[in-house]
Amino acid sequence: MLQDYRLIRNYQVVTDAMVDMWQRGYRSDDLRLIIDGYILALRTQSTFEPFEIRRLEDEAIRFLHDAANFEPPVPQPETLPRY
Repeated sequence: MLQDYRLIRNYQVVTDAMVDMWQRGYRSDDLRLIIDGYILALRTQSTFEPFEIRRLEDEAIRFLHDAANFEPPVPQPETLPRY
């Protein structure tokens, strides 16, 4: 579990990018490359400790393997207001 707000923000960025790329037609192998590139960029910046980057990578991969994250939203039926 991520606890540092900077790691959480980076997790949100990479997972939002994965969902966006999925909706544009990219698939799992391509999304894995997105994770790898993002993690490599974090490592070269030396902003985080290696164990923090590893934790972020593990969480992003867990997100990638959860199919529910890439399903289209189920439309909710409209309800009329009651007066």
